Amino acid sequence: MRKVTLVTTGGTIEKTYDEHTGVLENRRSIVHRMLEELRLEDTIVSVLELLSKDSLEMTDSDRRRVLDTVRVAGAEGESDCSGVVVLHGTDTLSVTGDLIAAEIEPRVPVVLTGALRPFEMKRSDALQNLTEAVFATGVLAPGVYCVAHGRALAFPGVVKDRSRGTFVRAPQTDPKV
Repeated sequence: MRKVTLVTTGGTIEKTYDEHTGVLENRRSIVHRMLEELRLEDTIVSVLELLSKDSLEMTDSDRRRVLDTVRVAGAEGESDCSGVVVLHGTDTLSVTGDLIAAEIEPRVPVVLTGALRPFEMKRSDALQNLTEAVFATGVLAPGVYCVAHGRALAFPGVVKDRSRGTFVRAPQTDPKV
């Protein structure tokens, strides 16, 4: 039996529509509704609701909380955890991923994912990315990754490509230029 810890921080993936204000916002985690849509054989997912913020509003202190939670969730030390998934807003997911990769050497896969469209909207990529992230914890080597849109990219060096609407490897810069 695989045991995956899922840490929620908010972001677009968990935004809900407020009928009174007409605004999409992070009010509370909806990950349990998302997980009900999945068939996960031999996998137990434990949810830790850490934050409910748009990633553009996340502070350095918030990122440290995510890092500390990933450590405690089983990425380091003795634990029966087989992997950690962090639901995160896509705008600053790469900042948090780079921090985690710089600070720890996980003994399990740590996967960050998010969505460009909220779970509640049509044509959302939320459920696909959550499914891929949970699956990835069972097949990737220990490390820190961004998993979205059918790809797994190792940190550091992952960035959001707004024009393509996905994550890519950061372009390499020539230090001589």
